[in-house]
Amino acid sequence: MIIQNSDKKQLTLAFCTYNRADRLDKLVAAIRRQESPVPFDILAVNNNSKDHTLQELERLSKLPGPTLRYVTESVQGIVAARNRAIEESLNADIMIFIDDDETPLPGLIESAAHAILDKNAECVGGRIEIDFSKYPRPHWLKDELLGFLGANDHGNQAFQIQDNTTPIWSGNIAYDMKVFRENSEFRFDHRYDRKGSGIGGGEDAAMFKAWLGQSRRIFYSPGMCVLHDVEPWRLNRSYFIKLHYRSGLRTARNELPVYNRAFLGIPPFMFSQFFRHCLKTISMYLTFNPGALRQAMNASFALGMITGYRTKFTNQGIKE
Repeated sequence: MIIQNSDKKQLTLAFCTYNRADRLDKLVAAIRRQESPVPFDILAVNNNSKDHTLQELERLSKLPGPTLRYVTESVQGIVAARNRAIEESLNADIMIFIDDDETPLPGLIESAAHAILDKNAECVGGRIEIDFSKYPRPHWLKDELLGFLGANDHGNQAFQIQDNTTPIWSGNIAYDMKVFRENSEFRFDHRYDRKGSGIGGGEDAAMFKAWLGQSRRIFYSPGMCVLHDVEPWRLNRSYFIKLHYRSGLRTARNELPVYNRAFLGIPPFMFSQFFRHCLKTISMYLTFNPGALRQAMNASFALGMITGYRTKFTNQGIKE
């Protein structure tokens, strides 16, 4: 792949990490094997890891290949870590984000650089494939549920994204850093945070929505691809239920207006939605319907909405 506008450009591939020291050797080695049409370095943002992450990053920084630099973000949470990565990369022309539980496949950097430098993309995302080589895929984990583990695949053809039907996620995304340099307030939203090993967040969905809202040039590039190593605790039905509960919480707290009609502080339609979803869930489980889990996730989301709305408008604290 020939990049036409690569003169004097710089690229940073960044990842945020928390308590995954044992994965860093494999991750950094895979990044260093990437071919790039422009000089690139690697940035690791340590978010207060309690294991030997810092020692491992120091060791890896001394190995040959593209430079690895690392910083510690003391504010706990994925949003603070991602925003720190942006600040640390403002001098670069391109920044690529991947996660610390992923492995970049060959061609990732080349594809990202091509989209931004040759197609004038301001943001480009690629495929995220789930790696089941270490932990087998449960029989109940259908294809339509893989997206809730981070999977993302919009086909084998590149295209410009026009709406939210073809989202891209921060587990595999690249940005033209000029956008962030010129918009100092344009950062990941702290309302959609996830701390430590918590579940959910939604900061990348909120960022994607913000890019769409500004009518930015967003592309999908299938040549950008990572393998996502899903930990075994996520391969349980309870994970999907909890994920949707937290999504409901955040949606209610951050996106819903004040409704005039309320019973016990909750709009009546929320109760009816929740009970309707619960009845349908019970019916589907009793009839061994394969979509019962997906329906239970809807019920959990509805319950999260109720809890989130009540705490938002009654000024009560909440522990997630």
